[in-house]
Amino acid sequence: MKSTGLSEHGFSLLETLVAASILTVTLAGLAQLLVVATRANAGARTTTYAALLAQQKMEQLRGLSWGFDLLGLPVADTSTNVAAVSAAAPGGKGLTPSPPDALGTNAEGYCDFVDRFGRVLGGGTAPPRGTAYIRRWSIEPLPANPSNALVLQVLVSRAGGRASPDTGATGVRVPDEARLVSVRTRKAP
Repeated sequence: MKSTGLSEHGFSLLETLVAASILTVTLAGLAQLLVVATRANAGARTTTYAALLAQQKMEQLRGLSWGFDLLGLPVADTSTNVAAVSAAAPGGKGLTPSPPDALGTNAEGYCDFVDRFGRVLGGGTAPPRGTAYIRRWSIEPLPANPSNALVLQVLVSRAGGRASPDTGATGVRVPDEARLVSVRTRKAP
């Protein structure tokens, strides 16, 4: 066995530098992946929370009276304030048709504000301090049967999250928001 004069008992400096470089590049890629995953999780959490808030408002709107009485006359709740902190506060709009831009602006009686813990802060046109989400809804008679069917829409977005106020009316969805649409019809007793 012939000796070449080189030691075979360790790594050379060049091998160590190459291994360290590969490790550094790999860790930098993993760090970027961690940042992207963290942002995606935060966005998903916000969107899920917005969907829950939208469902809550939709259930509240669908729970208002809209049907016929025992004599067959139409009955509609047009006075419950669903924008108030108290769930059944009087002096509101109930199922009264909303203004055309109710999903794009903070329309009185068709908008409420929610903090980051899900507590309703009240309605109005200007968000109070602590607002994390803005909930807007619209109520429109269905054109095919306007006296017996309503289209209910609820849009929940983060406070300050909409690029422009009119995107709510055009149906353009922005990140971190939820939109629900339902049709409510009168049913005979």
